[in-house]
Amino acid sequence: MTFQPSDHIKAILGSLPTKPGVYLMKNDAGEIIYIGKAKKLRNRVRSYFNASAEQYPKTLQMREQIVDIDFIVAENEVAALILEETLIKQHKPRFNVMLKDDKRYPYIKINWQEPYPKVEATRRIVKDGSRYFGPYAAMWAVQNTLRTLRKAFPYLTCDRDINGNDERACLFYDIKLCNAPCIGAVNKAQYRRMISELMDVLRGKSEHVTVRLTREMEQAAEALNFEQAAALRDQLKAIEYITQRQKAVNPKMTDHDVVALARDKNDALVQILFIRNGKLIGSASHILDGAKDESDAEVLSQFITQFYSDSAEIPRELILPNEVEEARIIERWLEDKRSGQRVTITVPKRGNKRDLVKMAEENAGEALRVIRAQWEADTHKQERALSELQEALNLPDAPNRIECFDISTMQGTANVASRVVFVQGVPLKKEYRRFNIRSVSGAPDDYQSMREALTRRFNRYVQAHTDPTPVAPGGKDKDETWRLLPDLLLIDGGKGQLNVAVEVLKEFDLFEHVPVAGLAKQFEELFVPGKRESIILPRRSEALYLVQRVRDEAHRFAITANRKQRRKTGLASQLEQVPGIGPKKRKALLKAFDNSIDAIRTASIADLTAVPGITPQIAETIKEML
Repeated sequence: MTFQPSDHIKAILGSLPTKPGVYLMKNDAGEIIYIGKAKKLRNRVRSYFNASAEQYPKTLQMREQIVDIDFIVAENEVAALILEETLIKQHKPRFNVMLKDDKRYPYIKINWQEPYPKVEATRRIVKDGSRYFGPYAAMWAVQNTLRTLRKAFPYLTCDRDINGNDERACLFYDIKLCNAPCIGAVNKAQYRRMISELMDVLRGKSEHVTVRLTREMEQAAEALNFEQAAALRDQLKAIEYITQRQKAVNPKMTDHDVVALARDKNDALVQILFIRNGKLIGSASHILDGAKDESDAEVLSQFITQFYSDSAEIPRELILPNEVEEARIIERWLEDKRSGQRVTITVPKRGNKRDLVKMAEENAGEALRVIRAQWEADTHKQERALSELQEALNLPDAPNRIECFDISTMQGTANVASRVVFVQGVPLKKEYRRFNIRSVSGAPDDYQSMREALTRRFNRYVQAHTDPTPVAPGGKDKDETWRLLPDLLLIDGGKGQLNVAVEVLKEFDLFEHVPVAGLAKQFEELFVPGKRESIILPRRSEALYLVQRVRDEAHRFAITANRKQRRKTGLASQLEQVPGIGPKKRKALLKAFDNSIDAIRTASIADLTAVPGITPQIAETIKEML
């Protein structure tokens, strides 16, 4: 049945203008939950309530909460984009795609508007005539670069009023980390020329600087001025250290940013490569929030408008992996930020630029993998996730041990249930288990499959506490994984699956001892027994991230088990067609050849007859039929 908006929303949808602008969707608390822009407000806003929106879970969840819609008409589409970007930054709506954190990346700032420019690190970009270089991945990278630059370009760091008439310089002059314009050792023109060369190095234009220094070093050596030659040599080494980290890309390229996107389940990360004067001078990665169910084009579009809104430098060209929505409008917006100079967005299909996109994509994928690994290793985040989950579900204790069950089936065959275990927020893969469902055949029945899996799990709990010989040969406790009760039993499903879990727990008199919750896929909402309304965890909470990871891992493990089961079933059916092969011989063959029908098919007669029960005649038949 198609979703029916309230009469108030219907009235708004009927009165929307066909002009460009921005729309703001609000919930019953008056909170802005989504902000968007539109070429035609009427068409765009109404699309959220059409039948075509049914395929997007995020849209379904969002529109369930919308009780009011405001809109602001803009002069044109570029003005709408600027307004959208400003409002998103101000309100941070929970359903918008956003940079996951608000940290500002560090830059190198050069106060070029001052007579004697200083060089410093900063996270704030101010339009005061200063020149900015970056962004850098971390402040330590900026500090390392500045330490090296200062050896080649001994710039000012003090707060003196420079007039060239001071009686003596500071200690930095003695250790060659300042060229002392304060005492007139260099004049203003010489000092600014040095800073100009420093900026050229940061831009990747170091060739003319190294040529000059090399010539002066050779002249000093010929004049037997070895101290000056050594100082120039050290300057060249410092510049070489900086430029070695700038990978040559293409001498024909000027200033370009290469953008790529990596996605893994609910996570999205954008990687940018900064190319200046044919050299790769740096890169940065950014985690995005709220990207689930959004297209790559929409995610990239939202990222570009947010990232470049405060960027110190707008490139001449943005190189992307695929087209973005309203690319021409974004180009016009970027041109305005670049003081009217042309900006183009390109999506290369081949050549050097396409290779750069692939490089950015590889870096994005690797960065996302590292971030996920860091989360798993970050005990502080895990503790916060468990604490948030305990509070949200009103649990008596933190859910240090979480067991999650999921069902996988394919066209009514090979029904498999999976159980995954997370301990203190980290997967404990040695305790993962799968259950081949025996009580369901024909049409899929997730409820009965879940009942069987949970019944077998808690039967083993009972057996583990009643079996007098729980220790297997070698001293390994084979029942340890079943003896422990979870601090939270998480069921992948809504109220129906949750009710099945409650019934099973009551059958074993465990309902008072094992907290249970169901996680519905569509809206990612939690259901708990005795509570009619669902629990929606904050979108940016560590608790939501944890339950998503647990659920996704259970689903992955169930799918893997299902595929393996169907593969084994297919192998068995092929072997049982061979005359003389019964269940016992089939099992022996599969065991001997590692469940591979290809290995059995290509095996020699001698290899086949080495399997117990396989005669030369049966081996010949196998070869003929397979």
